[in-house]
Amino acid sequence: MFGLPAYIDQIVRAGVLGAICLAFIILAVRLVGLRSFSKMTAFDFVITLATGSLLATATGATSWTAFVQAVTGIGVLMAVQVILALNRRNSKDSLRIMENEPLMLMRDGTFLETALAESRVTREDILAKLRAANVLEFSSVRAVVLETTGDISVLHGDKLASEMVEGVR
Repeated sequence: MFGLPAYIDQIVRAGVLGAICLAFIILAVRLVGLRSFSKMTAFDFVITLATGSLLATATGATSWTAFVQAVTGIGVLMAVQVILALNRRNSKDSLRIMENEPLMLMRDGTFLETALAESRVTREDILAKLRAANVLEFSSVRAVVLETTGDISVLHGDKLASEMVEGVR
């Protein structure tokens, strides 16, 4: 690709193409915003994974065509993410199409067995999250929610504002 001996060409190619692609990603993130690597929705997470995969593809490209294709793929994914984020802001219908609803797994210290079965989350998974949230007893747990991103949120304390579980089924 650079006209060097094969072994040296591979090293130079990986370094140069990786640096160019990384610079492009940094520029794109500056233009698109930090949301490009957020985990607000499952789609955001997929974009992050795909961007990493395309960065690896660009770094290992053996031709300029393959490199440009990978970099273009990153640009297109980020542009689609911006369009979908703007659409989410303006249309509640698009939210239902693009995202799952958050799911209540535990309420007021009681496991919701149907929700656990539906989500394939185990009691052990919940217990680990409760320990990580520094919960000392079930009676202090107001809600455990499986978020749209797959994260589990633990809400504990004396009271729970109804707005905190708005939209959770």
